[in-house]
Amino acid sequence: MEPLANRIRPLTLDDYVGQLHLVGEGKPLRLAIEQGHVFSFVLWGTPGTGKTTLARIYANAINAEFHELSAVSAGKEDIRRIVSSRSLDSRPKLLFLDEIHRFNKAQQDFLLPFVENGQLVLIGATTENPSFEVIPALLSRLRVFVLNELSNEDMTAIIDRTGYDLDPVAKEWLIEMANGDARQAITMIENTSRLYDQITLETLTETLQSKFLRYDKKGEEHYNVISAFIKSMRASKPDAAMYYLARMIEGGEDPKFIARRMVIFASEDIGLAQPTALVVANAVFRAVETIGYPECTLNLAHGVAYLSNAAKDRSTTNAIGKAMEDAKKYGNLPVPMKIRNAPTKLMKDLGYGQDEGNDPEADLMPQKLRGRKYFEENS
Repeated sequence: MEPLANRIRPLTLDDYVGQLHLVGEGKPLRLAIEQGHVFSFVLWGTPGTGKTTLARIYANAINAEFHELSAVSAGKEDIRRIVSSRSLDSRPKLLFLDEIHRFNKAQQDFLLPFVENGQLVLIGATTENPSFEVIPALLSRLRVFVLNELSNEDMTAIIDRTGYDLDPVAKEWLIEMANGDARQAITMIENTSRLYDQITLETLTETLQSKFLRYDKKGEEHYNVISAFIKSMRASKPDAAMYYLARMIEGGEDPKFIARRMVIFASEDIGLAQPTALVVANAVFRAVETIGYPECTLNLAHGVAYLSNAAKDRSTTNAIGKAMEDAKKYGNLPVPMKIRNAPTKLMKDLGYGQDEGNDPEADLMPQKLRGRKYFEENS
């Protein structure tokens, strides 16, 4: 039987849930779909945020011949077969390449000329930053759209669309468990309905504990383990972090994926408490790039032990979060005259650049934000 996620997949933007910054009225993807604009792009976002659905809606909008491949298992021959296949009409050939970040450089180099000369319209889907994982020559020919995690309201709408009746407690638990991943929520509902007559909090948790759900090693379990890995380092539990590291290595996880998370962690969770953590994490990433498996396992383990045992301080993470909120809320507030650039005498005479920023008592914030503090001790 066709999976439930496929059966309820929206066919038009009218039924699509979430990503209003891309598909809301007047937004870029909606305009491209409504106007039938043909171009290649990358959809970057966490699992279950609607990447495949958007690709299919777009393909229908431009009346494309739709081909779908997963970079985990596909290769050059699959691309060659699609390009060389005979079409009965002049419709564009659209390749939806899931997990494009798993294509190596040689495979991406092979794909490039077909995108460049228009033989293929490419939509790549990735959970990884395309700046790191897509070669510059290919990335320069792709527009990047970032998908956000689905909100609780979005998840509620998607769960309701499945047609199954969940009581409020079960629905709340499912939304929390899925953590913005619509596919995981839908799969939980489908698997629970196969095992039990009713979908309740008890039957959902029973299904979660059963092996019935462990169907997608590279999907939800992949993200469960990386989440446990990060949280173990955050809690300064080196043994637990080492176990989850071993799980990822044994599962064939890309070592660069692991190392990149460690670099982020070094600034996000350790920060000012131990600034050398970022140096160590970057050194691990470089070692992983240079050495590869199996030897880089030792470099990863070294880094994990260091980061787990390091003191933790999230003050810079919290500070930039608050500053970003103000930047979005207030827009381009006027910079105080005394710290503006003053390249000419006239500007100096007008009061530009009178303060070099050496006075520790001076408040250099824009007028509207005077007295605002982003850094808090012990955060």
